[in-house]
Amino acid sequence: MKHRVFLLMALAIVVTMFVIGCATPAQPTSAPPTAAPQPTAAQAMELKGELNMLCTPQQEWCDGMKKEFETKYPGVTVNFVRLSSGEALTRLRNEKDNPQFDIWWGGPIDSFIAAKNEGLLDPYKAAGYANIRDPKLMLDPDGQWVGIYVGSLGFATNNDFLKINPNVKPPASADDLLKPEFKGQIYIAHPASSGTSYTFLCTILQQKGEQAGWEYMKQFAQQVAQFTKSGAAPVQSVGKGEGAVGIVFSHDIVAGIETGLPLTLSFPAEGTGYEIGGMGLVKGAKNPELAKAWFDWAIEPSTQELGPKYKAYQAPTVNGAKASKPELLQVKLIEYNFDYCGKNKKAFVDKFTNEIAKPPQ
Repeated sequence: MKHRVFLLMALAIVVTMFVIGCATPAQPTSAPPTAAPQPTAAQAMELKGELNMLCTPQQEWCDGMKKEFETKYPGVTVNFVRLSSGEALTRLRNEKDNPQFDIWWGGPIDSFIAAKNEGLLDPYKAAGYANIRDPKLMLDPDGQWVGIYVGSLGFATNNDFLKINPNVKPPASADDLLKPEFKGQIYIAHPASSGTSYTFLCTILQQKGEQAGWEYMKQFAQQVAQFTKSGAAPVQSVGKGEGAVGIVFSHDIVAGIETGLPLTLSFPAEGTGYEIGGMGLVKGAKNPELAKAWFDWAIEPSTQELGPKYKAYQAPTVNGAKASKPELLQVKLIEYNFDYCGKNKKAFVDKFTNEIAKPPQ
């Protein structure tokens, strides 16, 4: 209970800082935070080779970050594979004895906690850690992962569905998702492949308790039209009218709305789960120096402000970087226990897969 209260207090500090413009550090220590050192032009030119990255955010953001990094380091080529967090974790497990990637960028830290526990990540003490807004919440104590963005879960409801069904309202609670009008109308990713979906699952288990939570998930699965592989895929499916409601991180819903999809964003009144997106060095990486260069660059304030340029509206995790959509965190957030969700991820995903729904092929 003390741990859960601490997390709520820590998150309250983070949200408050987003609202006031993210200009001051949380709980300053004896010395003010300092940004990661910028490479000189000569150092940037000297860095050469190929960086192999697992990229979990959306394709457009992965493409954009590759371009930005290669512009800064013209001697480096970034090769990336875009995988949802569950798929990325499985890939790292399968390649543990012969790693094919140097760094994993993006995806909820539940997966990074699981990766650390399985010995898949290497520690790193980056200078930029001094600039993390809330190290107790956003930084692994052993330096094996760091938070690079924050996002909250929301519901995306198709506006045309609402027009055809004028008595139906966008869901305003998890229990609303069980209403008859939404049977066979819900799109959500499968937790075996998606960190978004796993965040929803672990949110329910924390809010309702495991026994009642699993019973809820069994009922909820009966409402689902399709379990997708990608966490953000339901935005497109529901936006096209293939279903009525998608359960997705709110920043992805906003991105869909801004491209013209007919969607309404709503949040559960009882509180919503949220993610801290992570980053970590792959243990046994073949190009560790290039990976560290990306790592340092990714926690610079200017880098964290690049997201909206590529339709990514997650909130930053470093002091000095402004949130493009701070209102997405001005909602009621649950006391999300990342340690609980990370340590139990394999067991919870296996239970869901074996007892509720198989992953999409």
